[in-house]
Amino acid sequence: MAKSVPTSGYDLTGKAAVVTGSSSGLGRAMALELAKRGADILIHTRQNIDGANETASQICSLGRECHVAVLDLADDNNHELLINEAWNWKNIDIWINNAGADVLTGEAAPWSFEKKLDNLWQVDVVATVRLSRLAGQRMIERMTADDAGVILNMGWDQADRGMAGDSGEMFSTIKGAVMAFTKSLAQSLAPKVRVNCLAPGWIKTSWGEQASDDWQNRARSESLLNRWGTPEDVAKVATFLASPAASFINGQVIPINGGFKYAATTKA
Repeated sequence: MAKSVPTSGYDLTGKAAVVTGSSSGLGRAMALELAKRGADILIHTRQNIDGANETASQICSLGRECHVAVLDLADDNNHELLINEAWNWKNIDIWINNAGADVLTGEAAPWSFEKKLDNLWQVDVVATVRLSRLAGQRMIERMTADDAGVILNMGWDQADRGMAGDSGEMFSTIKGAVMAFTKSLAQSLAPKVRVNCLAPGWIKTSWGEQASDDWQNRARSESLLNRWGTPEDVAKVATFLASPAASFINGQVIPINGGFKYAATTKA
């Protein structure tokens, strides 16, 4: 049976989406927002199976189909495995590369700068590049200009201007690479696949909940709206970019930060 393909607005009925790193945080918020608009969702996690199942439960409660994939994207061998698992489930219309290495909290917090950088490069850059190319090729084989596939990557709103300190040096390098890759891939895959990049600013995920008063003040002071962003703020932009309403937006990096305001000089 042919898919029901929406042609306008935010309706994603009949679409299938993959959101990597969707067991919690930004990934879960994006998966749920896409599902609210009618998309079926493949949920991916590295190891948080309970979190992935919770995301799946919420998606199922919306009446959408879902599938859980458990793979470590730091392992190059798992990239094609995830692509195959996704397309064996459904023909994928929307692919969001949200998964990223956590080097700020947990077991990675005391690692050396070099080890953190290597881990970020493998997960945030190499996996994004390989999965985007593989997914893009699958999409381009069957899409038409009137039924374009969508790939969304994750950048950082300060990557293009920099931030002092170890974290700033690491994330500007990593996310700057993703942002530059996005613009080139958009040219490679047009017009059958649109490729854009989200560039969140200070978003209150689990790290933000536990951040010190200095970081709380900085996050608010660097936004013209004087507040942290939320995962839902990012999810709504992602859903717009994935929808037919954004059919003429391609090869762009979209800041999601309430309007950046230069104010603080704290080093990370």
